[in-house]
Amino acid sequence: MFSECSDLQLPQKLLATTNSLETYRELAQAMKGSLYHEFQTDLPAAEVWEVYGGLLIGQLVPQLLPDMLSKVELVDGDGGVGTILLLTFPPGTPGLESYKEKFIKVDNENYVKEAIVVEGGFLDYGFTKYLVRFEITDKTDETSVIRSTIEYEVDEEHVSNTSFVSTTAVATIAEAITRYIKEQKSAKQAPKQTPDK
Repeated sequence: MFSECSDLQLPQKLLATTNSLETYRELAQAMKGSLYHEFQTDLPAAEVWEVYGGLLIGQLVPQLLPDMLSKVELVDGDGGVGTILLLTFPPGTPGLESYKEKFIKVDNENYVKEAIVVEGGFLDYGFTKYLVRFEITDKTDETSVIRSTIEYEVDEEHVSNTSFVSTTAVATIAEAITRYIKEQKSAKQAPKQTPDK
């Protein structure tokens, strides 16, 4: 069916359509996004990757930061692509009890790891995607950068929940892991004391 439109009505309808399109674009932009944090270390990238690249980070974070993460359990896998972990948060953590994440990328040459939430956690709050990417890059032979990126998408009814997304945890983890690696290196390099005879 064809409806007639006077020359005066056409600009008004066009303006209304344009405004709706802008609102749609703003809403779509609010429904997906990403945040990142960079932490410079005075450690070679390969040493940092030894912790971030496999399951060791999941063992260390509850030990080093028990107020942030109380337990990480291996559900399936060996630390490679397809590995599933169950992350449990301490009682009283706002909004989160636990969630499962799956490693979807583990690149041991370029030092890149991606994990996506597959059950619970952010998915219970209207997120349709919540991915964390760790990239360890060399700055020099003896320094590196830990770049932690969070990518997310949330359904239309829960757009306000994007305020839950923060890089605070990944930033704290980067600092704690760097400190741990340095302490381990210092302990290995310390001269061994022998008892006096």
